[in-house]
Amino acid sequence: MSLERVPAWHTHTLGQTTPVAAGCGWAQRKGGTTEQMCSGDVVWFAPGEKHWHGATAAAAATHIAIQERGESGAVEWLEQVSDERYRL
Repeated sequence: MSLERVPAWHTHTLGQTTPVAAGCGWAQRKGGTTEQMCSGDVVWFAPGEKHWHGATAAAAATHIAIQERGESGAVEWLEQVSDERYRL
């Protein structure tokens, strides 16, 4: 059984704070470059900002996703990140 999951683009109604607890991963904002996020980093995504974040294709990352729930919910899930974008 494979536990591999490809991240999906998404937005958060009231934004999201993402502290990285262990390892290194990637984060990308729509229109931006893929950025590395590592243990000790804290990444902030603004309300409604389309983005994705997750482990790299070769290494694990552990992060905590903190967001508030607005009237329309906390998250809107969109399309999965392409293999090319995720560097598989």
